[in-house]
Amino acid sequence: MQAGNVSNPYLFETIKGLIGQSIVVQTGNNITQGILTAVLPDHIVVEICRTPFFIRMDEIVWITLARTKN
Repeated sequence: MQAGNVSNPYLFETIKGLIGQSIVVQTGNNITQGILTAVLPDHIVVEICRTPFFIRMDEIVWITLARTKN
C-alpha cells in the first residue's frame, strides 16, 4: 500500500466523523472502548486511560459509538 492510499475510502470518511467521540471497536476476538483521537489511512488511534492504542483499519470488524449512562 502506498502512503496516503486509503483501502476503504467510505469507512475512512465515516470513522473520521467520529473523532473525539467515545467508541467501541471489535478486532478479531478483542473489543476495545475509548476515545477516538485520530484517523489515518491505515490505522486509527483510540485513547484508553490517557494511553494511545493504534488499531489497523484492515483489522476492524465493526465500530460504533459507546453507550452513555443516563
